[in-house]
Amino acid sequence: MNEHSKKRKELIEKVRNLSPFELKDELISLALDSEKKGVKIFLNAGRGNPNWTASTPRDAFFTLGHFAVSETRRIWCDGDLAGMPEKLEIYNRFKNFVSNHKDAPGIHLLDEIVQYGIDKYDFDNDSWVFELVDGIIGDNYPVPDRMLIRVERAVHDYLIKEMGGEITDTSSHDLFAVEGGTAAMCYIFDSLMANHLLEKESHIALMVPIFTPYLEIPHLSRYNFNVTEVFASQLNEEGRHTWQYPKEELAKLANPEIKLLCLVNPSNPPSVAIDDQSMNYIKNIVKEKNPNLMIVTDDVYGTFANNFKSIMVTMPYNTLGVYSFSKYFGVTGWRLGVIALAHDNVFNKLIQELSEEAKSDLIARYNALTTDPQNIPFIDRIVADSRQVALNHTAGLSTPQQVQMAIFSIFALLDSNNTYKQQTKDICYRRKKLVYDNLSGLPMKKKDEHSTSYYNEYDLLVWARLKYGEDFAKYLQEQRDPIEFLFELAQKYKIILLNGGGFDGPKWSIRVSFANLKDEQYIKIGKAINELFEEYAEDWKAFKTHFKK
Repeated sequence: MNEHSKKRKELIEKVRNLSPFELKDELISLALDSEKKGVKIFLNAGRGNPNWTASTPRDAFFTLGHFAVSETRRIWCDGDLAGMPEKLEIYNRFKNFVSNHKDAPGIHLLDEIVQYGIDKYDFDNDSWVFELVDGIIGDNYPVPDRMLIRVERAVHDYLIKEMGGEITDTSSHDLFAVEGGTAAMCYIFDSLMANHLLEKESHIALMVPIFTPYLEIPHLSRYNFNVTEVFASQLNEEGRHTWQYPKEELAKLANPEIKLLCLVNPSNPPSVAIDDQSMNYIKNIVKEKNPNLMIVTDDVYGTFANNFKSIMVTMPYNTLGVYSFSKYFGVTGWRLGVIALAHDNVFNKLIQELSEEAKSDLIARYNALTTDPQNIPFIDRIVADSRQVALNHTAGLSTPQQVQMAIFSIFALLDSNNTYKQQTKDICYRRKKLVYDNLSGLPMKKKDEHSTSYYNEYDLLVWARLKYGEDFAKYLQEQRDPIEFLFELAQKYKIILLNGGGFDGPKWSIRVSFANLKDEQYIKIGKAINELFEEYAEDWKAFKTHFKK
């Protein structure tokens, strides 16, 4: 073994157990250190931060801000110092503002949003405009702390629509506005433990591949959960992954020892939505075998799927939903997310069925919040726990963030032709096709109705079998390493991808994000993956020749 190969092997072993997102940093270092001529920048298709933003609702948001500041100055204006907005007749002043600023960015959408709240929900004119104005000024604590009342209704309807449910005259779920999907994950796990719905070493299930924090959090010392993995291991007639779940895998959920199921739907990294057959099978298993199963579904990519149905709406009683606005609207920096829980749910039921000792502990925990602590709904317990209970009176997402959520939500609800949605879908599909067009022997699947195309997970072993047969796949498994493939992409081509094995996907799979680079750059990525794959094939042929001699 030469010195270069030895160092490469040592580096592979050093980083093998890193999260894919930490491994990414190592790959970036390799790409930056590389001196390959003609390559001036590295292409990072490892992260899923989209390179598009929703501009018109942002215009409306900032124009609302200008109106709101004018309202504060109407009350008190002393140089840089102003007062607080006033509710009385604020709707009429808003309409005058719209009339006098017809060319202001986003003004027409803003006017439509205000009118939508009045016409659709029968909001009181002044109360609705004041909630938006006071919220964007951010001069008061969030009241209620879980979510502003009218903002919640608008976001609720957006969420139900995008999750495949039916919007009705009354809300079906309670929402808690949070700092993105990441905060939702932290709050949920903490509250499940605090409320004795899970204990240390409880049994939980994960539908894999899955976003890596769901793999890592359960093994932290404070949880130390026993984890059952449900694999999306189904293959089609060509031997290619469908990223669906065979019945024998889903049957694992019948075990009543499993208290919690976590899934990302559509999945990450395959970016494929669960099909109706699997959805119905899960529903029947829970109903017949494990009716107390708690489910957490993370549906951030749901807007990119065709005819998407979330478990949040097909199994509302058992399911707590997590949704982030980050990907769809290009707002990862805003940290906009919600936790959604149906009014009638298994979480509340299980709390009522706890042992007397556990109930006493919870009464003591929440006693300072209400005279009836034993009947606090689980969603409100999450709110309190997010601020260590004692700071419940100052809980809640910042009100400007909540107003931003409402504006994005009503913007989408008003887009009856789904023009913006189709634009985002087209972007992802177009880029996915550009990569596949440059992969020799691995054509894009003709029918992939459940794929969102936000990411794609390429299994190099499947590709090896399709193009060269089982011998090449066996060579890769025995003589090469998938992390080495990523290293060489970084060093030779300055391209950063993530390892699918780090998401508990197939070991030889790699993840490409189609969200964050320019279209033409995906041509380069496809060509680089193909060229490196063919280099491995040539090495295999040389390896075979050598051993024949």
